Order: sequence, then structure tokens, then C-alpha cells
Amino acid sequence: MPDPLRKLIRLLLGLVLAAVIWEGAVLLFGIRPYYLPRLSTILMAMAATPRAYVDGFLRTLAETLIGFASGGAFGVLTGVVFFRVRALREMIFPIFVVSQTIPVIAFGALVVLWFGNTLLAKAIIAFYLTFFPVTVNTLLGLETVDPKQVALMRSFGASNRQLLLCLQLPTALPQIFVALRLAASLSLVGAIVGEWFGDTTGLGVLLLQAMFTENVVAIWGALLAAALLGTGFYAVIAALERRLVFWSAEQ
Repeated sequence: MPDPLRKLIRLLLGLVLAAVIWEGAVLLFGIRPYYLPRLSTILMAMAATPRAYVDGFLRTLAETLIGFASGGAFGVLTGVVFFRVRALREMIFPIFVVSQTIPVIAFGALVVLWFGNTLLAKAIIAFYLTFFPVTVNTLLGLETVDPKQVALMRSFGASNRQLLLCLQLPTALPQIFVALRLAASLSLVGAIVGEWFGDTTGLGVLLLQAMFTENVVAIWGALLAAALLGTGFYAVIAALERRLVFWSAEQ
């Protein structure tokens, strides 16, 4: 049996086991639905209004992907620039640090005020939570490059561009992917928080509506949809890491 298929079967079996434990625990211990509804009840409620969950899932996915992609690219680029230009790092990096002390709720309120309740505003909030860890880990990864390897490539006439693409970035990739895996979750958080400031579609909207109406089943439905999105996104990044950073897995 191929290894990917074996892993998929294990994952499915794990999900089935978790579902059985959830359902059984609620029935066995008599947990009140206000605290933890039965999983079957939550799934039936989601199936009763599938359009709302599908539309919300797709909208939040779009916001998350845009914020993650732009934040990741900006973080890598900024890390490279800071690595190359130390004076620029000393001037701007402290500003980045200070920016991360601003609560995402406060930053989100400003962004929505500036750009309105648009997809762009939610993507900017996701970007805000994404770029900093990627910047930091890119810089850390680039600084782990062995100076002897740099000197060796220089002796063969390698240019700065060749050093970056053939040595420095490959060396930094494991650290970069550590940040990207973290950013996969943070970008989703940013998108959902952004939707709380007012929107008509999104998992954050479903969660907020359920909270206002004290609909516990709907809250759990929104949480399950968000967990599915976050887990799937994280799995994609982890799969890319295994493919692109293959030498790390072999060590």
C-alpha cells in the first residue's frame, strides 16, 4: 500500500475514533447540550443549512489565502533585505516589533474603518499576523549559513544572487517553513477576527451570529468548519515542506 494512502487511512480512522468518543462521552456522562452538544446534532444542523457554511468557508478561505500569501512573501523579502542591509534592519526592525504589540482587535478596527467591510480589509488583518514571524525566521535561517560555504562559493566566482538562491535561501528554508506553519493558523485567526467587525459572509460571521443568539450548536458548527479549514491549510503547508525541504526529513 502506498505511504500517502496509508497515512490517509490512519487520518480517517483517527477522525472516526474521535467522533465516536465525542458522541459516546456526551451520552455516557450525560453532558448537557449547553456545554457540549452531540456531534451528530451539530452535523445535522450544518447539513440543514449547508449554503451558509459553504459560503462562509469559501469567503474565509479567500481572506486567509490572500493574507497568508502576501504576508509570507513580504516576510521572506523583508528578511532577506534585513540580512543584506544591517543598517536598515536596525532602523526598521524595532518598528516591526512595536507593531506586533498592538492587539489585533485594535488594529482590525482601524483597518475596517479605512477599507470598509471588504475582503481586502480581512486579508490585511491576516497579513498583519503573518508577516512578522516569517520575517524573523527568514532572518534567523539566513544567519545560520556557514561562512566557510559562502567563502567557497565566492572563490568559484558566485554572485550575490547565486549565493542567495543556491545557498542562503535553501539553508533558511527549514526555519522559514516553521514560520509558515505558524502563519497558516495566524492568518486564519486574522481573517475570522476581521469578520467580527461587520460582514455578511464568513465563518467569523457565523460564529458571531451564533454567539448573539446563544445557539450553542451553531457555535460548535462554526468551530468545526474553522477547524477543518485550519487543519487543511496546515496540512498543505506541511506537505509542501516535506517536498521542498526533503533533505531535512532525511537527516
